[in-house]
Amino acid sequence: MALSDPPASSHPPAYHPVAKSLHWITALAVIGMVGVGWWMVGLPLGLLKLQVYGWHKWIGLTVLALTVARLLWRWRVPGPKLPDSVAPWERRLAPFVHSLLLGLLLAMPLTGWTMSSAAGVELVWFGVLPLPDLVPRDQPLFEALRLAHDVLSKLLVLTVLLHWAAVIRHDVLRRDGIFRRMSPFSR
Repeated sequence: MALSDPPASSHPPAYHPVAKSLHWITALAVIGMVGVGWWMVGLPLGLLKLQVYGWHKWIGLTVLALTVARLLWRWRVPGPKLPDSVAPWERRLAPFVHSLLLGLLLAMPLTGWTMSSAAGVELVWFGVLPLPDLVPRDQPLFEALRLAHDVLSKLLVLTVLLHWAAVIRHDVLRRDGIFRRMSPFSR
């Protein structure tokens, strides 16, 4: 340990590098997917709109795969416990918000995939891997899934904003080291 390094006990326990990698790749993919999603709905019908819808679906399926990988990793290698500085109400709220976020990261791509199936649109991941239809073609189901996907997207954005607010509260206002546990730049 170098003389300028703080004692090891001053660093909160961090997540495993695999958990951090999965978290940050997922975060970037979700930001990209939401941005592409908002952009694509305003495009006029044409080749560009169809291409952008394909990109959105590819990113969504990637988020689904990353989320499954995160859940499997988390099951095998649980994250560090919250430090004692975290208030009791935060201890109760944090697992709920994390579970909601992970549930939405599963539900969003699954409703999108099912929506494509109900529309009769074949889903080919990255233009290479054809995926099976989850349901037969069904216009009323497609409309219901489109509404569900839209509502879930808004809930996802709100949940991500709540997550970011918690990060700002802990890292900027309280400086209690919570963010450092998941920071891609910490050990």
